[in-house]
Amino acid sequence: QVQVVESGGGSVQAGQSLKLSCTISPLTFRDYSVGWVRQRPGQERKGILCINSYASRLEWAPFTISRDNARNTLYLQIRDLVPQNTATYYCAAGHGLRCTWGSSIATEDASYWGQGIQVTVSS
Repeated sequence: QVQVVESGGGSVQAGQSLKLSCTISPLTFRDYSVGWVRQRPGQERKGILCINSYASRLEWAPFTISRDNARNTLYLQIRDLVPQNTATYYCAAGHGLRCTWGSSIATEDASYWGQGIQVTVSS
């Protein structure tokens, strides 16, 4: 049974950086598109960044998504955090997964989802 384990969230001060991790196994991870999605309080899930199986890294400041296929792990680094970054962050993987910043994401858009990890940024 595939397990998705997220880590790295928590409460931080504005201006700090954070790196979220998501490990998905057992899975032929390298064959999957992967991405990060967030849900702010009272709002629907929105895409942050997604990359396909051919890409290893994508930056859309202040967010950087990267993957380590040898570890079945994807990462999301967020620099210069602001209170508006407060949200629940979800990792996702799927052969057909696509997303861009702010795009709507449905549960069926990915085959695997993380449980969600809270990031709270205080000013």
